[in-house]
Amino acid sequence: MTDQVSTLYAKLLGETAVIEWKALERFWAKGDLIWVDPSLDLITVAEAMAENRREIFAKWRNDGSVGPVSAEQALELQTRDPEIWAVVVSPFIVIQAKKAE
Repeated sequence: MTDQVSTLYAKLLGETAVIEWKALERFWAKGDLIWVDPSLDLITVAEAMAENRREIFAKWRNDGSVGPVSAEQALELQTRDPEIWAVVVSPFIVIQAKKAE
């Protein structure tokens, strides 16, 4: 593996934005949100989804690092209202809580 950033990674990074939970609630209701644990790089996960790399995505899903936003998570996000990083990998929106600085 090289240290160079792939073109897709750079594209996804450029399309990533901070958004409030309130703006994402309707997408959660449709089942279109994918949560990424803060231990993973959001863009790496989005890139794997876009490239249909099933093996690594299945590993993340099995270990609980990636998956649909649960009702409990949605309630916690609504209550806490953190800033959230989001990037679209159609038809999904891949999200991760922005780390506190």
